[in-house]
Amino acid sequence: MEAKPSPRQVARYANMLSAMGTVPRLRIMRQLLSAHPQGMVVGDIQSELGIPGSTLSHHLEKLKNVDLVTVRRERQFLWYAANAEALRELLAFLYEECCTRSKAIRADSVVQLRP
Repeated sequence: MEAKPSPRQVARYANMLSAMGTVPRLRIMRQLLSAHPQGMVVGDIQSELGIPGSTLSHHLEKLKNVDLVTVRRERQFLWYAANAEALRELLAFLYEECCTRSKAIRADSVVQLRP
């Protein structure tokens, strides 16, 4: 059985969920996940989602601050990518309680492994 998450971990996950709790940020996360692992440059994210540049920068910064996205510079371009490990931790935190410990949701209704 997994150890109970610390208050610090719970606060981290709450901050992640809060950061994704707006329509634009959730759309950004989905877009970055579709481009995983390479990520996308800001201009391409903006073109795909139709979010004005200054607003997009604000949303990306918020997601970066809670570790949901990473950023790397290649020459003059900033590449943003979903932080798959942070998302894995967040999903495992939720999954553990709902699907393994309390069995509120059947695990196979959430995750299906293919041979």
